[in-house]
Amino acid sequence: MALEYYLVLSALLFTIGVIGVLVRRNAIIIFMCIELMLNAANLAFVAISRNLGETTGQVFVFFVMAVAAAEVAIGLAIIVSVFKHRQTINVDEINALKG
Repeated sequence: MALEYYLVLSALLFTIGVIGVLVRRNAIIIFMCIELMLNAANLAFVAISRNLGETTGQVFVFFVMAVAAAEVAIGLAIIVSVFKHRQTINVDEINALKG
């Protein structure tokens, strides 16, 4: 397949992720959309890396995956803590992180 197909798919996935972050109000769905955007960037990195015949893009993907794993761990811990105190994960209802 041509590089353009992979890049168009990556752009489409990234756009879906951005729309999900802007439209949705559930914190877990927002995190899922952020993960979708990170995976779209990973797809673009791997496609360009494969087209150029280098492994640099694949190394970047490992770093992005490590950051995504840390983001999920910390983000879900924050969401669980907020839900424990506020009994909701709706972003509109959680307007301040006061103790």
